[in-house]
Amino acid sequence: MRIDVVGGGLAGCEAAYQLLKRGVEVVMYELRGVGSTPCHKTDRLAELVCSNSLKSEAEDTASGLLKAELDMLDCMLLKAARESSVPAGGALAVDREVFSSKVEECLNSFDNFRLERKEITSLDFENSAIIASGPLTSDALADAIAARLGAEYLGFYDAVAPIVDAESIDYDKAFFASRYDKGDPTDYLNCPLDKEEYELFVTELVNAKTALLHEFDKREIFEACMPVEVMAKRGEDTLRYGPMRPVGIRDKDGNRPYAVVQLRKENSQGTMYNLVGFQTNLTFGEQKRVFGLIPALANAEFLRYGVMHRNTFINAPELLTRGFILKSDGKIAFAGQMTGVEGYVESIASGLISAINMYAKESGREEVVFPETTICGQLQRHVGTKCEDYQPMNANFGLLPPVGERIRDKKLRKVAYYKRGVEDMKRFLDSREI
Repeated sequence: MRIDVVGGGLAGCEAAYQLLKRGVEVVMYELRGVGSTPCHKTDRLAELVCSNSLKSEAEDTASGLLKAELDMLDCMLLKAARESSVPAGGALAVDREVFSSKVEECLNSFDNFRLERKEITSLDFENSAIIASGPLTSDALADAIAARLGAEYLGFYDAVAPIVDAESIDYDKAFFASRYDKGDPTDYLNCPLDKEEYELFVTELVNAKTALLHEFDKREIFEACMPVEVMAKRGEDTLRYGPMRPVGIRDKDGNRPYAVVQLRKENSQGTMYNLVGFQTNLTFGEQKRVFGLIPALANAEFLRYGVMHRNTFINAPELLTRGFILKSDGKIAFAGQMTGVEGYVESIASGLISAINMYAKESGREEVVFPETTICGQLQRHVGTKCEDYQPMNANFGLLPPVGERIRDKKLRKVAYYKRGVEDMKRFLDSREI
């Protein structure tokens, strides 16, 4: 049995692993190496182009539950992430280069794996295939997908936060602390602003020049990746209730700042920091000027400026089964952000789910749909349930049905969701072979 995988990102790599370990021959086609995208910097597999964080593993978070489910499903990319992790409080963050190396090492260890650097421009495959070409799918392939599906595909903007050189930060005007003292206090470097500094920053931010965008109109900006300048235009205090919120943060004197910008280590050496939640579409010159109004970053050297790039996704509920397989052609499946799941781990999950179901279909087995009390199951339902205005979705507890008992404490209620999901996934996996 052979199944082709188009795309060497997170979803494609996880899909390939799930197929390879089941004895399937996998040929992966990856554009990078013979072509490029607006945001990728290397030709490495599983390159992370936005944040280096895979979010929390805590039991009171939906991202934590999703990771627990994926662990039970033998998720290779989560293993690689933990083996390449860098300190980030309660979050799972990785050294990008080490992470990619771990993923490549695993896939290349299989004799039934072959990587071809090639642009795919049609959906006419001799074998079954999983399309995991990602939100930066080439124009030629995007056109081929649109032509085959006979349906309008959607687009939205995604944004990348800047990275600064650690040595260029003014540490006299910053302090180390984790929000609510979670994790190692050195995981986050906090850059405080007083009221006057904050008001000046917001004023300059909302009036700063942005880069021109031609492909889509601005109504398509996805809320979870809202550029910081767009957020600021919603009201003077919006940032103080968002990425610059000071809640849970105290300086060395025990005082809470009026506003704060958190910096997180970008690599294990701690030589680079990214501005947490500061995705932006400002021009490079404006980024240096406006973000330089943050006192600790007045002389910061930007190693990577923030950029915005195109994300595309299909109208999955009209086109895909809950197993991520094309309704009109059972030999083609889709995975990753193109299906309308949003987030690193969600994309990994979609690759895993599509591979399991493509293997099941090729083996003559029934489609695998996980319990509705699990995040995996609800991502499947999101992709496979028709609605009027289909939009990308992150893992969140709002997707899950209520727990049976009424739990007033919010954190305890979330832990109950977590425990129920883990138990139901275990029960499901014990009841059948996938």
